[in-house]
Amino acid sequence: MAPKRHRPECYHSVVSTRPRPGRFITFEGLDGCGKSTQIEKLAKVFGPQGISLVVTREPGGTAAGEKIRHILLDTSTSALSPMAELALMFASRAQHISEVIQPALAEGYVVLCDRFTDSTEAYQGGGRKLGSKTVLVLHQILCGDLRPELTILMDSDVAASVERARRRNTTQAGKNGRGRSDENRFEQESRAFFGRVRQKYLEIAAREPQRVVVVDARGTPAETHAQIVEIVRRKLKLAAKTA
Repeated sequence: MAPKRHRPECYHSVVSTRPRPGRFITFEGLDGCGKSTQIEKLAKVFGPQGISLVVTREPGGTAAGEKIRHILLDTSTSALSPMAELALMFASRAQHISEVIQPALAEGYVVLCDRFTDSTEAYQGGGRKLGSKTVLVLHQILCGDLRPELTILMDSDVAASVERARRRNTTQAGKNGRGRSDENRFEQESRAFFGRVRQKYLEIAAREPQRVVVVDARGTPAETHAQIVEIVRRKLKLAAKTA
């Protein structure tokens, strides 16, 4: 049975029995690469095996963080400056760490997080051209230099990923009775912007190969899932079981 999800403003889920020590695993990649799908699939594999999971996301993960997320993704805030955007990302993250991530790790949960500081380095540092140094310094100051034990970087084609994200939002808008696509601020960016984001992600992976594992997300969801399950099993030192 997959972990339950609480209300959207606290996008995290808990399964009862708690292993120790806590483990922190993040998922990264371009919009539309399939991160959310793969996190859900992974939770369905490991939840029934007695592994206690917290599933969360950034920006967001807390009531305050979800409000910040709305500001960051709302197309009406398109005039938001890159530095303001960067500050809001870290405001959400600092609260997320304090309220969700650190307590879960302290209690022995495996935390699966959809985006973390690597996203900020890629999108604001690379895409917005703010550079890595500012992002990494802020991370050390505001986040206590908390690092994931494992990061799954889902590498995908820029054009295909963005198109998939836009189709997803158009479908969601139709389900919600809205006549227009719920396209967010980032999905409106140029291909050059997302090219810089992808390049920065690959730079991070090359810089930290012990932590970041690149997964080719161009195949089917099932193919990508199989790769991710094997990577996480090895990292958590779990016996192989049928997914």
